[in-house]
Amino acid sequence: MSAAVGRSYPSVTYAVGREKIREYAAATGETNALHFDLDAARAAGHGDLVAPPMFAVVYSSPALTAAMLDPELGVDFARVVHGGQELAWGPLVIAGDEVTSAATVKDVSERGGMTFYAFEVTSENQHAATVCTGTWTIIVRAAS
Repeated sequence: MSAAVGRSYPSVTYAVGREKIREYAAATGETNALHFDLDAARAAGHGDLVAPPMFAVVYSSPALTAAMLDPELGVDFARVVHGGQELAWGPLVIAGDEVTSAATVKDVSERGGMTFYAFEVTSENQHAATVCTGTWTIIVRAAS
């Protein structure tokens, strides 16, 4: 499995839509007007609605999913448990941005009969600014 470390996958571009921001913000209980009210966002100096920070899940998921589904990794999804995520944000993501995300296998390790997969997803906007770097960890439990 250590041969997979460093393996990269094709990037995926996500067009950030105003309604998707509103839907995500509403679904996650956000209340900040910057996520819902175009006038409020513009009054605060933004060109459009601002995506909540965890909207990173939306634009990075297609790249992450492609990596996790790599048949050469052999992830047994019947035994997968969410291990964690660490996110570092850059400039705000706003409606109208095109965010391109690319995933890489950061680490694969075995502990206690379980396999830990860490994937790094780097997401950049159309101006080549890194808007988010995330490390997503899944754990594949040992067969009983």
